[in-house]
Amino acid sequence: MADIQTIPPRSGAGFTLDRGQTLTVIDPQGRQVSDLLAFNRSDMREAISSGRTLDYANRLYLTTGDMLYSNRSNVMLAIIADDVGRHDFLLTPCSKETFAIIYGDTDPHRGCFGNLVEALAPWGIEPDQIPVAFNCFMNVPIDGATGAFTVEPPLSKLGDSIVFRAEMDLVIGLTACSALQSNGGSFKPIQYRID
Repeated sequence: MADIQTIPPRSGAGFTLDRGQTLTVIDPQGRQVSDLLAFNRSDMREAISSGRTLDYANRLYLTTGDMLYSNRSNVMLAIIADDVGRHDFLLTPCSKETFAIIYGDTDPHRGCFGNLVEALAPWGIEPDQIPVAFNCFMNVPIDGATGAFTVEPPLSKLGDSIVFRAEMDLVIGLTACSALQSNGGSFKPIQYRID
């Protein structure tokens, strides 16, 4: 079994995943979100797509058995195990602007967006190429009548995980989310393992 890697609070990591390998994203302390991005290693213009994925799944909450599609309608990742069953694929990675506009921060952190830009820079990913991420463990209840949503603490507990299988050779960006409001009020690490 491969070693477990740790992403410190409010930071991110970039790495490759070969077709057929599995990526296990672990919440080691509980109630911590992790933003996940995927790009086709042979053509970085092909990236994970919230719109395509949700369209084909015909629902907002994805879990075991669901596929994550690219902007070209190719399967990038398959969810093969999931302890939590509640993740978000609507909200964009938090950024300096998120913290300033929504939360009124006067000295905002660069957020998951900035962390992903830095983590993916070695593969030539530009800021404008960062799409909506698959937000592992993020809990966004939606009112079916009005469409209003809230961001609530994750349902993940200590040691919970979600496992993805790569369906193509990928570059992955992964974070330990920087928004207090998404993580139950504290910043915690995220772990991952590649098998």
